[in-house]
Amino acid sequence: MSDSAVNTVPAAPAAARSSFYAGMRVLPKAEREAMYAVYDFCRIVDDIADDQQGDRAARRMQLDRWRRDLDALYAGGDAGQAAFLAEPVRRFALERADFEAVIDGMATDVDHDVRWPTEAELDLYCDRVASAVGRLSVHIFGMEREPGVVLAHHLGRALQLTNILRDIDEDAAIGRVYIPAEALAEAGIVPETPLQVAADPRMDVAARRVAARAHRHYREAAALLATRPKGHLIAPRLMEHAYAGVLRRMERVGWAPPRRRVRTNKLAVIWTVLRLLVTG
Repeated sequence: MSDSAVNTVPAAPAAARSSFYAGMRVLPKAEREAMYAVYDFCRIVDDIADDQQGDRAARRMQLDRWRRDLDALYAGGDAGQAAFLAEPVRRFALERADFEAVIDGMATDVDHDVRWPTEAELDLYCDRVASAVGRLSVHIFGMEREPGVVLAHHLGRALQLTNILRDIDEDAAIGRVYIPAEALAEAGIVPETPLQVAADPRMDVAARRVAARAHRHYREAAALLATRPKGHLIAPRLMEHAYAGVLRRMERVGWAPPRRRVRTNKLAVIWTVLRLLVTG
């Protein structure tokens, strides 16, 4: 995004390149545009965190600028680069703390390369970079607070753990290993460097422990969605269905190197959208 203030959601949102674009398209216009705005915010700060060309100090400054612009937005001042979030924040009462949590999660990656965190540290990271996004989203979907927070907790963690398991090699290439220390220890892996950990054939054992944790979160999310809580829930139901399927396909292939990246099947996603539209 350019340095100039943006007052509307971009005409060609980054979400349009996502497998879940079809899911968002079925939302009412205001909800759809709000989700695109949240998606774009997350993509922008994620790009800052993953920018391997910029030095850490410069990336921290960029994230701090986002904090200041969010402060201004919630204070009713000049929101600068965060101006495109003003309408979603106003219309859907999006909470400042959730945007801040996302930035905190990105700051974790800027401050140091995450390597074999404890399971508790990984859970906090997942809450910040994924479940906080879920908490923003369930406001937009029109869910009541209690079931919305529970859904965001479980589905956010499930999706993030699935992404971690999908991106083992990509993360190791930039010096990161999100597989927790407890899982590596269970597999008998003594971590020294990211590339050494990723190349260890016992990674399959470690990854399956993480996958089991992700499945528990998917089951909790699916059980809640099965109660048909209030709200526009095709998008989270689609994400639960599609990403749980990705996780199952990864389990069938396994995580022993060399790994083959498993991708979302876009035709299957479209079919799921149509089925959800029919069944409600």
